[in-house]
Amino acid sequence: MSERARTHSPLAQVDDVQLEVVDISRLKPVGQRAALGSYIHQLWHRRHFITADSRARAFAGNRDTLLGRFWLVGKPVLDGLTYFLIFGVLLGTARGIDNYIGFLLIGVFLFSFTSASLNGGAGVMAGGKNLIRAFSFPRASIPLALALRQAISMFPVVIAMLVMIVVIPPHAKITWLWALFPVVFLLQVCLNSGIILYTARLTSALPDLRLVIGFASRFWMYGSGVMYSIDKFVTHPQLLAVLEFNPAFCVLEISRDLLLYGTMPDLKLWLTLGAWAIVTPVLGFLYFWQGEEEYGRE
Repeated sequence: MSERARTHSPLAQVDDVQLEVVDISRLKPVGQRAALGSYIHQLWHRRHFITADSRARAFAGNRDTLLGRFWLVGKPVLDGLTYFLIFGVLLGTARGIDNYIGFLLIGVFLFSFTSASLNGGAGVMAGGKNLIRAFSFPRASIPLALALRQAISMFPVVIAMLVMIVVIPPHAKITWLWALFPVVFLLQVCLNSGIILYTARLTSALPDLRLVIGFASRFWMYGSGVMYSIDKFVTHPQLLAVLEFNPAFCVLEISRDLLLYGTMPDLKLWLTLGAWAIVTPVLGFLYFWQGEEEYGRE
C-alpha cells in the first residue's frame, strides 16, 4: 500500500501497528454552553424527566425520620408555636392584629416555602456534581427540578394551613376570595424558581456563600412581617415603602387579606408581586445559563 493510501485509510499500518483514524470534528466539550434558543429547546425535551424526578423525590426529604412526611407540616407548626410564644405572648406583637394565630400561621408556612428555596438553591449544584460530570445535559434542569419538587411538596402543607386557619379559633371564614389564592401561590412558585437559579450559580462560583445564606434568610424573615405587622413598628414612609417592595411581604399581605380578612388586596401589592414573579425567573435563568460551562469544575 502506498504512503498516500495509508494516510487516508481508516486503518493505517505503521511499523506493523494498526492505527484507526477517528474523525473528531463533531465532538464538543462536555458542558459547553449552547445558544439560548437551543438551550431552551433541550430543556423542553427533558421536561418529562424533570417532572418525573421531581414527583419521585418530592416527599423523600424526611424519609430517614420516624414520622416521615409529617415533618412537612410539623416543622412549620412547631416554628409557629415558638414564634407565637416569643412574639405573640412575651413581646406582645399580637396586640392590635385580628386573628393573630391565622396571621402567624400564614406567615410561617408561606415564608418557609420561599426560605426553603433560598437555602435549597445554595446546595443544589454541589449535590448534582457527579451527574454534571457524567452526562451532557442543560444544567438548568437541576435547579428547575428542585423548584418543581418544592412546589409539589408544598401542596399538603398549604392544605394543612388552610384547614388550621379555619378550625383554630378565631375561625377564618371561607369566601370567594379564596379562589384567588392559587394565583398567589403560582406567583410565589415563579419567584422561588428565580431565587433558586440565582443562588445555584452564585454558590457554585463562591461556595462560602452557603454559610451566608442562612443569615440572609433570617434577616429576610424579620423584614417580611412574618411574626408581626410591619406598619406597627415602622412609621417612616420611605422606609415603609422599601419594605413593602419586598416580594415575600407582598405574598404574605395578599394571602392574609384573601384568606383571613376577606378583603381584596391593594392593587399595588399585586403589581409588585407580579413584577417580581416575572423578572426574577427570567433574569435568573439568563444568569444561570451564562455560567453553564462553570458547573462541575473543580
